[in-house]
Amino acid sequence: MMHIGYTMMTEQAGPRELVRDVVEAEAVGFDFSVVSDHAFPWLEAQGHSPYAWSVLGAAAQATSRIPLMTFVTCPTFRYHPAVVAQKAATVQLLSEGRFRLGLGSGENLNEHVVGAGWPAARVRLDRLEEAVGIIRALFTGEYVTRHGRYFQVDDARLWDLPETPPPIGIAVSGPRSCALAGRHGDLLVATQPERDLVDAFEAHGGAGKPRIGQLPVCYDTDRDAAVARAHEQFRWALGGWRMNAELPLPAGFAQAGTHVRPEDVAAAFPCGDDPDAVVKAAREYEEAGFTDLALVQIGGGHQGPFLRWAESTLLPALRER
Repeated sequence: MMHIGYTMMTEQAGPRELVRDVVEAEAVGFDFSVVSDHAFPWLEAQGHSPYAWSVLGAAAQATSRIPLMTFVTCPTFRYHPAVVAQKAATVQLLSEGRFRLGLGSGENLNEHVVGAGWPAARVRLDRLEEAVGIIRALFTGEYVTRHGRYFQVDDARLWDLPETPPPIGIAVSGPRSCALAGRHGDLLVATQPERDLVDAFEAHGGAGKPRIGQLPVCYDTDRDAAVARAHEQFRWALGGWRMNAELPLPAGFAQAGTHVRPEDVAAAFPCGDDPDAVVKAAREYEEAGFTDLALVQIGGGHQGPFLRWAESTLLPALRER
């Protein structure tokens, strides 16, 4: 049976609301949770972007059972990998072993803020591979000195280490990132139910490791309202990751999405209150080989009704069917 997770989407809610919602997600029975790690929302209509790591620390103390995970952190521009290793070790301690560190090569939307430029995808993946090596070395508790192609580390060490380091997930979108994830990751992270991604991950060492996907939904008893909200806040997602990784500001995503119609969004994401629509979309991930699926309820102010519906209707339907 696939594990069903809840997404704390920092782009659409403030920090106190995110913590409140994950507490309720734990109470209603979600199997795990993930949090996005952004500096900007995708669209100004979403309106938020608090610091994910502060949210994680608060969530670790406010919950007791539900696993936590970054989905995902870029450890190569805004954050130095040595800093990511320290943050991840601390959250693993605070959560008493419930944390997984999801990593990716990043999006210009978030990483442009440090003024380091935005190189080609090939270079971004090379940077990610080097960063993962540094993070794993620091998780041993030893002193680490590295003079790599992209990162310098001088006598770094983590002084507060969990008994078990956080598992590392790596986000994938194509063959090269799948190979990197298979070699260096403990789990795969993806946002599309594509069997080719899972097969490539397994071919490079990922066999038997978890594969985590993500599915946006827009629950509302008024389907037209759900479609309108999904179009207002999530039409950017139809651009695909090749475009989404490159644009630097929400205005660019707004411009790129002018051709996206409400009916296009309704065809891409389950909208309304029909659990069968979500079950059908989730089954695509299961059939593609995913073991875990994090749901995103679109609309920061609409989490409460969604979570109550999830408890009474959606989670039982997903687990039954």
